[in-house]
Amino acid sequence: MFISPAYAQAAGAAGQGGSAAGAIVQLLPLVLIFVVFYFLMIRPQQKRMKELQGAVNAVKKGDTVVTAGGLIGKVTKVTDDEVELDLSSTVKGVRAVKSTLQSVQPLGGKPAND
Repeated sequence: MFISPAYAQAAGAAGQGGSAAGAIVQLLPLVLIFVVFYFLMIRPQQKRMKELQGAVNAVKKGDTVVTAGGLIGKVTKVTDDEVELDLSSTVKGVRAVKSTLQSVQPLGGKPAND
C-alpha cells in the first residue's frame, strides 16, 4: 500500500536526470512559437515600415500626403526634414515634419473614391 522511501527516491531521480533530447523537446514549442511569430508579425511590419520610409524620403512637390494627425494635403515644398502642405484653397503653407507622414500618394495616383 505504501511505497518504500528507496523506491520513491529512485523514481524521482530517474525523472530529473533527463537527457539532452528531453530538454530539446521541451524547448521546441517555444522556439516554434517564436519562429511563427517572427514570420507572421515582425517581418511584415518591418517590410511595411521600410516601404513607408522610402515613400517619405521620396516625397516631392505635387504628392498628396496624410499626416499622423489625420490632415490630408498636397505638398508644395519639400526640405530635408519638413514638407509644406496646402490643405485647401484657403489654408496654405502648413508645415509638417516628414517623420509624421503616414501615407504618400504620388502625383496622378489612384483616386480616393475608387
